[in-house]
Order: sequence, then structure tokens, then C-alpha cells
Amino acid sequence: MVGTMASIMSSTIVNVAIPDMSHHFGLGQERAQWVSSGFMVSSTVGMLVTPWVLARFGYRTTYVATMLLLMAGGIGGGVATAFWMVLGARVAEGLAAGIVQPIPAIVMLRAFEPSDQGRASGLFGMGVVLAPAIGPSIGGLLVDWFGWRSIFFMVVPFCIASIALAYIFVPTSAPGGGDAQRGSQLDWRGLVLAAGGTLCLLNGLVELHNASHAQAFLLLAAAVLALVAFIWWQRRAVATGREPLMNLALFGYRTYAMGSIVAFIYGTALFGSTYLLPVFMQLGLKLPASQAGTILFPAGLVLAFTIGGVGRLVRRVPTYVLVTIGLVLLALSFALMPTVGLATPLAVLVAWAIVGRIGLGFILPSLNLGAMRPLHKGLIPHGASAINFLRMLGGAAGVSLCAIVLEWRVAAHGDSFANPDTSPARLAAFHESFFLLAGLCALAVIAAWQLRDPPRPDSADE
Repeated sequence: MVGTMASIMSSTIVNVAIPDMSHHFGLGQERAQWVSSGFMVSSTVGMLVTPWVLARFGYRTTYVATMLLLMAGGIGGGVATAFWMVLGARVAEGLAAGIVQPIPAIVMLRAFEPSDQGRASGLFGMGVVLAPAIGPSIGGLLVDWFGWRSIFFMVVPFCIASIALAYIFVPTSAPGGGDAQRGSQLDWRGLVLAAGGTLCLLNGLVELHNASHAQAFLLLAAAVLALVAFIWWQRRAVATGREPLMNLALFGYRTYAMGSIVAFIYGTALFGSTYLLPVFMQLGLKLPASQAGTILFPAGLVLAFTIGGVGRLVRRVPTYVLVTIGLVLLALSFALMPTVGLATPLAVLVAWAIVGRIGLGFILPSLNLGAMRPLHKGLIPHGASAINFLRMLGGAAGVSLCAIVLEWRVAAHGDSFANPDTSPARLAAFHESFFLLAGLCALAVIAAWQLRDPPRPDSADE
């Protein structure tokens, strides 16, 4: 939990510093968003290799190595003197976070009985969400007091604590309880196809911002070709007896397939909003970074308590009901954001943020467990890796999409972020971006309603 808190904090806390960092390096919005999306691209790659890394090195070695990498990325970002150095640090942090984040779901499904999995997920979630709840508030104060560099160092004490705890509590075994298999081979061709396709997708979305869309369409076409080639290669790997990077047998489980669709769309909306909200408060409402972070603090606390309560409902209430309620509340939160303007009391903004965080509290403890519970036990590591990969891929696309749509709508309304003052036109652009996120959440409800397959009995999993 401590390690996951560090990885999530490294993902979300930087957003409050993007305006100051953009000013320091002279970046436009379309380049500044790579601070967030670069992290997510490397996270998606990290999530794909998690099953192989765990089988190759075991739990403890994997965990300690990723925490060291995360800490190195935090220190590197804090001392960076050029934007490419910041991006390099974010890529290192993202790779570490991507490997770490699927591990808790694997542990909970293997170490806890089905009757205790929901409660374990709820307690775990209560601890983890404290990172994004407290992080932006402290990060905003640090940005105002010490500058944007200071926020990178926040992960260091969490990494040190998690390394110490790993040597006490984390086993050296690999998933399944056996020893690490030093001879296992990584499907590096599949990894290259997945990483290349992800980069083409995100760069293609960025290029849509330019007047000429020819390069954007070429990149997006390359992303589609990479997807087709990836699927073909994974099927060929299985047919020839090799271990695939992503086991496509996962998607033969209807519940898992629907959960993956929800995870992708939900990730697009969620991570897009974590980028958009701090920028909206600072560039749209002209709030200082410290205040922007503090506004999200009550919503984070509500999220923590909501997750704890919903975790106890996971075994009694169908997954599709919990996830649908969460998506509806999240969509409502985004749809209400356009009611916030310069003259609106900040309490209204806090209230709408709380509505969205309550929605997240319904989704977080139920989606992954509900989607993976029917899986054969041997597929659980692959299932955790793949669904987190799709969620993060959606998140990376969501950050890029929000940045592009925001820049486009600001220009369409006749404003520019080069203008130091806000305007009704700029607020209108932000409002339209929030409506886009609300629409995405509404779309995910369709897939969430299909999460109806009953869990398979344990005896069938053996």
C-alpha cells in the first residue's frame, strides 16, 4: 500500500505544478501535457511486463527495484535543468509505477478468500487514496513556497519506507508460491509493438491540434496497424508454445472483456480530469497552486471513506450496479463543472468535486475485482496487468485529448493561454472540455451494465 501510494502520488501531484513548469521552460499546453502523458505511456509499458518481471525475479526483488527506480525519477525531476530531463525522470517514474500498480490486485485475489476480498480492497483503497487526496494540497503549498521542483521530492520518503517494509513483509516467491524462474523469456517483440502503438496513438492525438492533419492520420493509422500486428503476434506466440506478453484468452471471459472496456473509457475520463481540474482552477479561475490543491482535499477524504464502505458491499451487490452508480456520479460531476465561473463560491466547486469522488469510490474497489473474479487462477497476474494497462492507456489518451480539445476550444473562442488574464471565452473552453468527459463516462455506463457474469466457483478454477 505504501509503495502504491508513492506511485500514485508521483502520477497526480505533478499536475498542480504544470502551469509553473510551463512558464519556466516556455512550453505550450500541447507540450506541457507530455509531463503527464509521458508518465502514462511508460506506465502502460510497465504494466504489460509485470507478469514476466514477477515470474522472473519474484515479488520482493521486483518491488524493491521499482521503488528504487521511482525514487531515482523523483530526485532526477527535482534537479532537472532542461525539459527533456524532466520528461526522462517522468518516464522512469511511470515505468516503476506501471510495474507496481497491478501487484496489489494479484495479491488480494490470491491471499484472501472471496468473502474477504471486497473488505481487503476497501481497506487498501482507503489508504491508497490518501495519496491523491493529500498530495495536491501539500504539492500546491510546496509550489507556492519552494517552486515546482520541490514536488518531485515528495515520493522519496514513501519509497524509502516501502523498501524497508518490503524486506520485512514481501515474500521472495513468484506468483503461485513457487520460486522465480530465471530462465523465462520476455516477449520483447510484443512489447515493442505495444509501446510503438501507444506512442503513435498519443502523438497522433497531439498532431490533431495542428492545422494540417496529414501527419496525425498517418500516426493514428500506424497505431491501428501496431494493434493488429500485436494481436497477431500474441496469437502466434500461444500457438507456438511461447509465453505471450498479453494472454488474449482473458477476453474470452465476457465479464472481463466488458470490465476492460469500462476501464479504458473510465481511465480516459479520470486521468483527463486530473489534468484538467488543476489547470482549470489556475488558468481559468486564477487560483494559486496552493488553493487549487486544497480545494480537492475534502473530496479526497470523502473518497477514502466511500471506498471503505463500498468495499463491504462488493460481495453483496452486483458489480455492474456499483460500477454503474459510480460512472453516473462521475459523469454528473463533470456535467456540473460548467456551472462554475469567476463569481461562483468555491464551495460549489468543492461540492461538484465531492460528487465525482463519491463516484470513484464506487468504481475503484469493485471494477478490477469484479472483472477478474471469474478468471482461472493462472490468468490472474495477466488479468491484473492487462486491465491496468488498458486503464492507463485510456488515461494517457485522456490527458492528450483534454489538452488538445482545451487548446482548440480556447483558440476557437478567440483567446490564448499566452494571455495572462482569464476571460469568459477561456472559461467556455474549459466548460466544453468538461462536457466531453461527462459524455465519455456516460458511454462507459453501456459497457458497465454488461458486467453480469456470475463468479466462477473456486473448484472450477483449480
